[in-house]
Amino acid sequence: MLLTKESLFKNNSSQCDNPPKGTNKETIQLTVVDSIVEMLKALEVRHAFGIGGGAIAPLWAALEQSTIQVLHFRHEAGAVFAAIEAYFANNSPVVVFTTTGPGITNALTGILSARCEGAKVILLSASTPAKLQGRCVVRETNIKTMPEEIFTPGTLFHYAKCIKSGDELPEIAHQLAVGLSRPGSFVAHITVPTDIQTSTGCNATVSKPLSPLLIPSKKITTKAVELLSCAPFAIWVGFGARDAAEEILQLAENTGVAVMSSPRGKGIFPENHPQFVGVTGFAGHQSVLEYMQSTPPERILVLGTRLGEFTSFWNPVMIPPKGFIHVDIDPFVSGAAYPTADTFPICAVIKPFLRVLLEKLPKKLTWSSVPSLSHPHLTPQNHQGSYDKQRQPDKDLVRPSVLMNTIQEVIVEGSDAIVIAEAGNSLAWTTHYLKFDQTRRWRVSTSFASMGHATTGVLGAALTSGSKAVAIVGDGAMLMNNEINTAVQYNIPVVWIVLNDACYNMCAQGLEKIGYSGVNTQFPPTDFVMFARSMGADGICVETESQLKTALSKAIHSKVPFVVDVKINPAQPAPIGTRLSSLITQYS
Repeated sequence: MLLTKESLFKNNSSQCDNPPKGTNKETIQLTVVDSIVEMLKALEVRHAFGIGGGAIAPLWAALEQSTIQVLHFRHEAGAVFAAIEAYFANNSPVVVFTTTGPGITNALTGILSARCEGAKVILLSASTPAKLQGRCVVRETNIKTMPEEIFTPGTLFHYAKCIKSGDELPEIAHQLAVGLSRPGSFVAHITVPTDIQTSTGCNATVSKPLSPLLIPSKKITTKAVELLSCAPFAIWVGFGARDAAEEILQLAENTGVAVMSSPRGKGIFPENHPQFVGVTGFAGHQSVLEYMQSTPPERILVLGTRLGEFTSFWNPVMIPPKGFIHVDIDPFVSGAAYPTADTFPICAVIKPFLRVLLEKLPKKLTWSSVPSLSHPHLTPQNHQGSYDKQRQPDKDLVRPSVLMNTIQEVIVEGSDAIVIAEAGNSLAWTTHYLKFDQTRRWRVSTSFASMGHATTGVLGAALTSGSKAVAIVGDGAMLMNNEINTAVQYNIPVVWIVLNDACYNMCAQGLEKIGYSGVNTQFPPTDFVMFARSMGADGICVETESQLKTALSKAIHSKVPFVVDVKINPAQPAPIGTRLSSLITQYS
């Protein structure tokens, strides 16, 4: 078929057509990869992250020659993590591209994280031509040589397709448009055999379907209003409610009820608000449990959290006397974490549901005023506490709690930077100590919780948000997977704050507390400032608490990628006790 790229979406045909009479013989022949790129642009894809290779060369080149911004990463998993955070920063789907074989499998850790986190990511890859399958092709890639679920819908991908001809592109465009329009995550895989990439393309017109609002029926809404009107309730906010921050604030202030958040939901409801009682679950606040034990609400309105292990640890104290009203877009979420609790399930998009609820809920509720509320207070931390008698640190090293207090002052309150925390003790310290008063400034992965997510994802957050982004990470994660070199190449002035103690310290502290000793969790110390400067970034080493404020101020104002290498006191115990208790119960 002969079409100009300019006329690609002017033709509304749903299938490949012959060129119109009188078409100029010099018109550029549209290939499959040209069609794919135009389709992605119509789907509002603005960025593509990945690593190229010979098998994907035509598609790679087509992306480079388009208006889509292409960034080349150093590892495919890092590219997907960056894509996840790019999506959450601007709500536009992001493409990840890989070559055959290990290019695809390297990306799978990130792909699973994208699905768990609720991101919208499209993986583009190359595969082996049908005519060469079974002939020992280098990195032979097809459904017979790799796990089947890489190429079919299932636990990895919501939609997956191996293109056999350009005729399939209109249906692929439709499926992608439908998937991207739905609330929640959508992770797709389009693989294109090398020979098909340069074959004749097709007009893959994108008709954007209306996004379903998923508003519950009048009967369900009326019942929810009745339940919330007849007895005191509290609100439990999760990451899935991030688009409904204004409505949640209005509902809370209209009713005067207590609000708590999951670790991922920090900042959706202002943490400095007088009705905020604290963060639940992993590294959360004792004030939440005090509130539930002293003056528990009759019901809890759960908004956008699955109440899983990191959010609740399935603590029975968190079950209110009359149960939960659980609102989520996934109908299988309600009642899953607490199967014995009374749960009224509502399958809905939270923002429009709350708008209806605010209209219907009486201005004056029948139950009496809300009792005085507990407020978040931090777990006391001893400067000289130690988990390892053989490894007493220098008392002058930086206490992580002091580091967090300085980050709060300089970065959280002193800038508009997005803050991303890495899995491990970094997550515990930040969840417990940092406080946010607005949504979209805090990001963390608590479900898949892959190490290396924040060290690489921070690039995507900075690139698409237009603001500074800061990753708070452990030295183990920084050694596992980072994209300093990529940040330098594209001049993305992100900041990494590295908690450097030459140890997998969550493992070290946790193993000791649950009764295992003699397990090696240490590794040779690393000079991360030298590491950063070797690739063209900048950095500063912090060895004492008196140096913290100056170092963080320099980092947040740096025009180039910047690493703050903080020599922390490994003896200060992180607030991970609830996680350890949960693990112990799982061993039996």
